Amino acid sequence: MLSTIIGLISGAVGGNVAGSLLKGSSLGTLWNSVAGIAGGGLGASLIGMISPAAEAAAGSGSMDPMSILSSVGGGLAGGGVVMTVIGFIKKAMAK
Repeated sequence: MLSTIIGLISGAVGGNVAGSLLKGSSLGTLWNSVAGIAGGGLGASLIGMISPAAEAAAGSGSMDPMSILSSVGGGLAGGGVVMTVIGFIKKAMAK
């Protein structure tokens, strides 16, 4: 549960970082966060599936530094990617 929360928070941060880097595709702070949260949840889940050791540590309740870092990394990457994709789609539809 804690790894999911870490992934969601990291996703919001990742979405806002991607939005600030890609000014033309930014959705605004609120929607960058929403898209980032969705991507962060997906990213953290995918990292958990790829790395069973991190998921086992997170599921047992003992959060070691590796599982925390994998949740943060997956959340940041997932949030940034989802926000970027949605931003590009929005930009393409506006043309």
